[in-house]
Amino acid sequence: MSNSDVHRRRLQATPRGVGVMCDFYAVKAENATVWDQHGREYTDFAAGIAVLNTGHRHPKVMAAVQQQLECFTHTAFQIIPYENYIHLAERLNALVPISGPVKTTFFSTGAEAVENAVKIARSATGRPGIIAFTGAFHGRTNMTMSLTGKVVPYKTGFGPFASPVFHARYPNALHKVSVSDALDSLEAIFRSDISPQQVAAIIFEPVQGEGGFYGAPPEFVVALRELCDRHGILLIADEIQSGFARTGKLFASNYYVVQPDIITMAKSLAGGFPLSAVSGRAEVMDAPEPGGLGGTYAGSPPAIAAALAVLDIIEEEALCSRANQLGSRLKQTLQRADCKALAEIRGYGSMMAAEFNDAAGKPSAEIAKAIQQQALEKGLILLTCGVYGNVIRFLYPLTIPDAQFEDALALLAGILREH
Repeated sequence: MSNSDVHRRRLQATPRGVGVMCDFYAVKAENATVWDQHGREYTDFAAGIAVLNTGHRHPKVMAAVQQQLECFTHTAFQIIPYENYIHLAERLNALVPISGPVKTTFFSTGAEAVENAVKIARSATGRPGIIAFTGAFHGRTNMTMSLTGKVVPYKTGFGPFASPVFHARYPNALHKVSVSDALDSLEAIFRSDISPQQVAAIIFEPVQGEGGFYGAPPEFVVALRELCDRHGILLIADEIQSGFARTGKLFASNYYVVQPDIITMAKSLAGGFPLSAVSGRAEVMDAPEPGGLGGTYAGSPPAIAAALAVLDIIEEEALCSRANQLGSRLKQTLQRADCKALAEIRGYGSMMAAEFNDAAGKPSAEIAKAIQQQALEKGLILLTCGVYGNVIRFLYPLTIPDAQFEDALALLAGILREH
């Protein structure tokens, strides 16, 4: 059946609110390659939106899941527990950049992790308020939409939103928002909207994902930590997109001298299987009563098995180092491309982005989209992002073969020279 035939069926069977980027349909994938039903190959620099740091169908992930499937697929941990859930929690407790006793609980999606981090923070502090940031993306549920700092398309037509939630400015030198501006906006919220004594948590992305891959300046994170300590507010780091070696460290929070109280994670945690987690200081995590946390599929056994394999792969294949090496090569390619529309290259490790402006110096979603489309036509899958839609983010598997990576960079460089 042709792509156009399947496309017609998709339009008839699924709602238009599920936006789809590619005009082909996947039938097979391996590491950094996807094939459609006509046998055409694509190099995947999207990785299921940062889910496949260890690539499509890594052999060790597949073997771990197969072994679990031979035992059982589901019991619901809060009904009949299983040891692998505890084992993974122990491993994450030892790995997350949070000092002292740490506890971890599992869910299925990133949005679930954020929702439950908010629940935990409110339970631990007895306060209702949550502060997030402009440009943030935290999910598509009602609470996580409320936290998200981008209206179109995520919030359009879906109000009213959860409250009390407020948005401060996120520092962004390229768009002339200084660290001082961001901190002043927090103080303005405390003066105008909610007292700090009523704020349970401030949630931020160490590197904004959908917002454009802007990294939080170290001095800003230090100031956030000091502000939270001064007012008894918990600091939540959303590492759903930035976690598990993408930035060249296991977590982006490892780049900072201060630590969050709670970390949310998902995406590449389980190598393509749906799993998310919330880790935090033990006394904070223990605040909800028994039964207050959980979910029918939370911590699914096959996904837990996959995640244990992912942690092994990251260590055995030195993927943090690999992320830095690949990111350096990508950055060099972007710098040498002589692209007049390229306004900025930024990122940590392999969480890299390129931002594009028009001839007048204004953000240009049109240029970013044109580059994305040209790449797709030539077999390279790229993603755009950013509040203005003018950023291309690079999310290739960290396991991508060197020759395939170099071919993709050469293709990318040729396209950029046209702009």
